[in-house]
Amino acid sequence: MKMRCFSFLMFLMLGVYAFAQKDVTQFLGIPVDGTKTEMVQKLKAKGFKYNSANGWLEGEFNGREVWLLIVANSNKVWRIAVWDIWATDEANIKFRFNDLCRQFSKNEKYAPLNDNPEIPEEEKIGYEMLVNNKRYQSTYYQSPKDATALSEEERTLALSEAGLKGTSWDSLTLEEKIDQAPVLVYYMADKYWSKKMVWFMISKDANDYRIVIFYDNEYNHADGEDL
Repeated sequence: MKMRCFSFLMFLMLGVYAFAQKDVTQFLGIPVDGTKTEMVQKLKAKGFKYNSANGWLEGEFNGREVWLLIVANSNKVWRIAVWDIWATDEANIKFRFNDLCRQFSKNEKYAPLNDNPEIPEEEKIGYEMLVNNKRYQSTYYQSPKDATALSEEERTLALSEAGLKGTSWDSLTLEEKIDQAPVLVYYMADKYWSKKMVWFMISKDANDYRIVIFYDNEYNHADGEDL
């Protein structure tokens, strides 16, 4: 893990970074974008069946039967929610949650936002959710698909926002660039990675538990423009 992080930082320091202006969250290779009608057609092409009575799609995802809910803002899709059709009990949902954490952690398309999200074996999640309103979730950045160079202007802007005003990226020595690597990482996380969020949580209804996975395109999410 440490070697992978080091390699990533060196890759960044050499001037190449994964970023594309239109690079948005994807679900099964489909950009979470466009109109709801377009998204329904693309998901149907993947084998999902549209339930017109309930307004969702049904099918199989990651070995589970699921409902897909499409959420739009101003007719632009910003979220796909993946719900387990079949509920399970507390012991099994804990195993499923932890298994998903492991699947995401070993998938190089994702970078975790939370450390060690797995639920301890002895934890009583039903009690914690009911009495302490505890929420069990794990959140990830979905890595950009295409690699392009981060512009000199943006690197300089990142330095400026970190308090190094008037300092251009190209004026730094190699050692200084390595020292400032976290600045670029923070800048990219704030400006780009945070727009491509994938996260999942445990949903509880009485003694029924389900996993819900969210694929969010924050570029299309409401941001107060209608206020």
